Amino acid sequence: MYLQIVQQVKDALRLGLLDVGDQLPTVREVVAAIGINPNTVAKAYRELERDGLVVARPGRGTFVASSLGSPSVEHHDALRRGLLAWLREAQRAGIDEESIRALVSSTLREALDRRVA
Repeated sequence: MYLQIVQQVKDALRLGLLDVGDQLPTVREVVAAIGINPNTVAKAYRELERDGLVVARPGRGTFVASSLGSPSVEHHDALRRGLLAWLREAQRAGIDEESIRALVSSTLREALDRRVA
């Protein structure tokens, strides 16, 4: 579960949903929202801090220290809208979430392999 929290924060950083200086929810707030063990949240925050993505300020909270987003990703609203349209179409076609993830993952790998080759 802690890895899911780490991944969600990293995704938010990549997408520009979190900016440097933003405060993450407190451990207590996360526990209240999703009902998991506080140690799980603390472990996720420690890993993010080890990765240099957040900084814990005792008595004040945990804050974003660096971003994973690139300016090129943050400014491609048209691509994001296209992706959302494709996802809606896939859902209308009855494709389940796991199949969508597998399709996106394999297509991304294929595209990256071609770019490297």
